[in-house]
Amino acid sequence: MSAQLALPLALADHAVFASYWRAGNEAAVAFLERLAEERRGGGAWLWGGEATGKSHLLQALCASLGAEAVYVPLVAVADAGPGLLDGLASRRCVCIDDVQQVAGNAAWELALFDLANQLADAEGVLVVAATAPPRKCGLVLPDLASRMGRLPAFRLLPLAEGERARALALRARLRGLELPADTARFLLRRARRDMRSLYALLDRLDNESLKAQRRLTIPFVREVLARMP
Repeated sequence: MSAQLALPLALADHAVFASYWRAGNEAAVAFLERLAEERRGGGAWLWGGEATGKSHLLQALCASLGAEAVYVPLVAVADAGPGLLDGLASRRCVCIDDVQQVAGNAAWELALFDLANQLADAEGVLVVAATAPPRKCGLVLPDLASRMGRLPAFRLLPLAEGERARALALRARLRGLELPADTARFLLRRARRDMRSLYALLDRLDNESLKAQRRLTIPFVREVLARMP
């Protein structure tokens, strides 16, 4: 496992089930929470557009299982080669993120197929995330496409406009911040609307409010935004 441990596979501190605003995606979250409780057998395929929370949910599952699970973000580690997957079937749960990064690569697809078979034999859990469902993800190895196609698939939907402010408020509350409703609405009007960007902005505002010892009022947020490039 030394090769794997040398790679950047750390989980984000905020990526837990409690911090995921699940509106519209309740079935997917409930399914993953059951996997975390049962700790054996099966898996899932999560798919959806950017900033729908695929990585968050994979990491939340891993956080729930601790050392029994491993998170593999292919967008960051694919260049290390498919040998990265060697030995991972010894874990109770393996979460593979951004599998579209290696779709069409024969060596990677074979390694993924071998890992899936080993986990199935061990009654382990395999959860995969991608931007498309299994049959449309570009997998060319028929056996891999078939096995991935047997996983329960969940499409993650982006949050509706009214839910984004609630998701921001939840993240702020978990960080010990008070985000007034009018400030949240102001952010949604003035910033990029995808949740990844909004959460990153909230992190920045948290740091700035700590330094300035000020609350997240609209005037303060306007000042911070004015200083940003």
